[in-house]
Amino acid sequence: MRKFIINVNGNSYEVEVEEVGADSAAPAPAAPKAPTVSAAPKAAPKKQAAPVGKGEPVKAPMPGTVLDIKVANGASVKKGDVLVILEAMKMENEIMAPSDGVVTVVASKGASVNTGDVLVTLA
Repeated sequence: MRKFIINVNGNSYEVEVEEVGADSAAPAPAAPKAPTVSAAPKAAPKKQAAPVGKGEPVKAPMPGTVLDIKVANGASVKKGDVLVILEAMKMENEIMAPSDGVVTVVASKGASVNTGDVLVTLA
């Protein structure tokens, strides 16, 4: 068995390789070991969202771009009213009010949003 260190995408792995054609008196190979990572990448700390006002947050259900905001700050809306048009995967998605309330707009037109980002709040 020979040991090698292999670099893949910036990560180093130590592997053991058995030579083909080694003499037949060589011992049987041991159970395979999981590769060991000598330099594991660290995840970036998640940003804390700033407070977005009081009320029920209406969040983006998927990543996309805010194409249009159909309501203004302080507007009263009913359950099912369209609040925001979100473009995702070349499709326009209507984000509707989950309940009656008064709108506080958080997102801006043209902004890129991730899943779970707050678009508006309903008080």
